[in-house]
Amino acid sequence: MKRHIAIAAATVAAAAGLLVASQAGAALQPGAKAPAFDAPGYLAGNPVKLSLAAALAKGPVVVYFFPAAHTSGCNLEAHLFSEAIDAFKAEKTTVIGITSGNLDQLADFSKETEHCGGKFAVAADPGAKIARSYNAVMTMKPDWSDRTSYVIGRDGTVIHAYSNMSPKDHVAETLAAVKAYNKK
Repeated sequence: MKRHIAIAAATVAAAAGLLVASQAGAALQPGAKAPAFDAPGYLAGNPVKLSLAAALAKGPVVVYFFPAAHTSGCNLEAHLFSEAIDAFKAEKTTVIGITSGNLDQLADFSKETEHCGGKFAVAADPGAKIARSYNAVMTMKPDWSDRTSYVIGRDGTVIHAYSNMSPKDHVAETLAAVKAYNKK
């Protein structure tokens, strides 16, 4: 019995490692042109139209993909971005979250204090079409986006990409990249 549990645990660990490795290698690389998008979304529970071009007209943009509203990792990541939004605004940077999961819950997710808190917009991506153009889909569930964050420069070029299913470092990664970009 213990041997079967050990084998199962090793198999799960190997599969998780392959999933993370495949996601990290799949992200658009710095220097690539970020695909344009227009999408419906929500800000503080209100419907909005989101456009990469319109956001870039104001400065750099953080586009972060997350699997689904109202799931534990995505709740934490949204909360971390909402807590850091003033630091992004100080860098004249727009933050846009994009998901293809639990779209019927996105309006509430965008306004709830424990998530986005109405501080940044989240876009609906039915069928993960935008995520697919950014190479940010889950290997095991290709109709959902994975957890990949991009920093896109004013010229529409990817300046930083970070893929990791753990939500903990996405804010620090993207904020550091924005600060380095703005120092140029």
